[in-house]
Amino acid sequence: MRGVFAALFLCAVAQPCLAQTFLKSEPYYLAPFAVVYVDNGVCGVGKVLKVKGALGGIRRQKTCVPMGRVEASRTTATP
Repeated sequence: MRGVFAALFLCAVAQPCLAQTFLKSEPYYLAPFAVVYVDNGVCGVGKVLKVKGALGGIRRQKTCVPMGRVEASRTTATP
């Protein structure tokens, strides 16, 4: 019975991690070490800007990463 509950718990926790939302613009406030994906056209076709929040006066880390097949086929970003 514990195995069933453990499996249900893992499914509930894993589902939000699999869904990635793409923003149209970079948020003004971003919690430290939080990661958001911004699809504003800066990185080119098939890529999205990955922004990672930072502490205090440290700058945010910004890198271009490839999108998955499903996301790359979309023509517009989700808010």
